[in-house]
Parts: sequence; C-alpha cells; structure tokens
Amino acid sequence: MSMRHLSWTALAAATVVLSACGTSKPKPAELGPNVALIAVGQAWSSNVGPVQFPLQVHVVGDQLWLASSAGDVVSLDGASGRELGRVSLKAGLVAGVGSDGKRAAVVTEAAQLVVVEGGKEIWRRKLGAQTYTAPLVAGGRVFVLGGDRSVRAYDGASGQLLWDQESRQQDPLVLRQSGLLMPVGNTLLVGQGGRMTAMDPGDGHLLWEAPVATPRGANDVEKLADLIAPVARDGTDLCVRAFQASVGCVDAATGQIGWTKSANGATGVAMDEDFVFGAEADGVVQAWSRKGGENRWSSSRLRYRQLSAPLVLGRSVVFGDNTGLVHMLSRADGSPLNRLSTDGSPIVAAPVRVAGRLVVVTQKGGVFAFQPQ
Repeated sequence: MSMRHLSWTALAAATVVLSACGTSKPKPAELGPNVALIAVGQAWSSNVGPVQFPLQVHVVGDQLWLASSAGDVVSLDGASGRELGRVSLKAGLVAGVGSDGKRAAVVTEAAQLVVVEGGKEIWRRKLGAQTYTAPLVAGGRVFVLGGDRSVRAYDGASGQLLWDQESRQQDPLVLRQSGLLMPVGNTLLVGQGGRMTAMDPGDGHLLWEAPVATPRGANDVEKLADLIAPVARDGTDLCVRAFQASVGCVDAATGQIGWTKSANGATGVAMDEDFVFGAEADGVVQAWSRKGGENRWSSSRLRYRQLSAPLVLGRSVVFGDNTGLVHMLSRADGSPLNRLSTDGSPIVAAPVRVAGRLVVVTQKGGVFAFQPQ
C-alpha cells in the first residue's frame, strides 16, 4: 500500500487555514511583562546542530542523549553541559534518540537503523518501513516502531533481527511524529493507530489491546488518531494523547481503560498526582482530572504559540513555544510563574529534567539548561 508521510505541523497549518475561512492566520496575544514568581537562572548552554525532525531527548541518569538532523549523535552531562561523546554518522536523521546509557540508536532518512556504542557506529540495518519514533534500547535489544505500525526487535550487540510483527491496521497516511514505544515492567507498549498494544518483548506476541481512540472522519487526514509521545507514566498508570482525537489513561498492567475524553491536540501529555496536562492544537492549555478526566482548568494565554508537550517540574508545568520561549505555569490553575528565553527558534522537543536542571532544545540546535533557585 502506498503511504503518504504527513507532519502534524502541516496538518495544524491546514486546520488554521480552513478554520479561518480566508482570513489571516490568527496571531498570539501579547504576553506582557514577565513577572517571575519562581527564581530560575540559566545553568549552561550547548549546541548539537540544527534539528528538523521529531527529536526525542533521552535521559539516562544524569546523561542527555540528543541528535541533529545532519546525523550527529551527542551525549551531554546534564549537570554541566559538558560533551561526553559525539558520533557523526554523515546521514540525515528522521528519528532518535533511544539509549540505555551504553548504546544509542537513531533512524536515518534512508530508513536505516543505526546503533552507536563507545564513540563509534557498531551496526546498521535497513528497515522495512520508515519510522519517526525514536528506537527503544532496553534489555540488550533495540525495538523499532515503523511508520506502517510494524514492530521489530534486534539484538543490541550484533544487529540480528529477533522478531518482526506486522500491524493489522494499514492506513494510507503516516504521521511524521514520535509515537508510543516504551517498556513497562516485562511488557513492551506500542501505539498502533489509536490502540495501545502490549507485547511480549521476547517474541512480540500480543498480550492485550486498549482502544484509546477510534479513527473517525470524512478523509484520511481526519482519520489519523495515532498515540503520540511523550506519554505520562506513574507506575502502571499511563496517560496518553491520541492525535487530534482524545486523551485517556490506561492501566498498563491489565490494559483496562480508566477514562478517555475528546481532545484536539497534536503533542504528548504530562501528569502529577492530581492532573493530566496538555496543549490543544490551538495552544489552549488543559488540565484534566487524573481520576476521571474532567476538565479542571484551561488557559488561553498561550493560544496560537504552537506549544511543545509539557513537563511537570516542582509546582509548575512547563511548555516551550515556536519563538523559543519557555513558559512555566502553575499546576494549580495555569497562571504564569516565569518565562525563559533561548535563541528565538522553536522548541522542538518536550522539555526534560536531568540532574536537577530543566533542559530544552531548539530548532537551531541550542541546548539550554535552567536551574530553579
């Protein structure tokens, strides 16, 4: 089946055009002066090179793993920003980075899975389909979720293919965005369309499925409902967004769905003990009750700013935007607590926490670490 690969930013732009009915693109409201209610200082900065793909920043202990579009795979010390290693693959990248702290894995524009270790490439394999989800490196294996929703497992040391499971769902469109691929205990969790699928990592056989979203719509674009990264996790409680369809929570031990609510968003979610946080496609920030999914508060202050997925940090929930600003909002009600600047280019990945630092990555390749005081 012929597949078209579509980025969510292209979809968002199309949505804005259609909703505007010929009017100009909506402009964000002025933010006004920044009143810092939380003291935050910049700890360090670095640069990995421009990033034009759906980067997933990977944290292992106090280490950060990142990559550039040009093919540089970089590890940084989270506390100081010191570069610990860099491998130049000299190939454009479309997905990464996955790592267990020893090996790191990325996917090239030529649909090749590449694994590096000890400052050098150790193997690469041609994939059956292009992927936009960072490989998962765990348990001595490398797992890959293809754009066609197939799942493959490779031996981490040798690159030998261990198993390959095709998806039962075939769609003409592929979302160029990071999807759900993560371990929970001895289970491999995978997003296949709007379904959360649990597999045995040993042989790939199906354990259970949970339908977080059911594709609906009049055309292929409207029917896209893939589960997207990052996913919020607390023990076996997982909360996830289905692209432009819903937000929901699932018990990863049993596959039982706790709740789902309609939501039109294109980035992942985060959660604390009370709320699940996310941004809708138009930039409205939402907080749903973690227990039942009821909407607890929403904020339109950052509307039309193309927000990143959030990070829960202390008493704040943090979003990056398309102008390189980092917004710290109150978890309790969404009110602003602080606003941080980077290099003026869009924040391209969900903010992460490492070594007590808040770290964001920009489209220009800037890596900025901030230290809450």
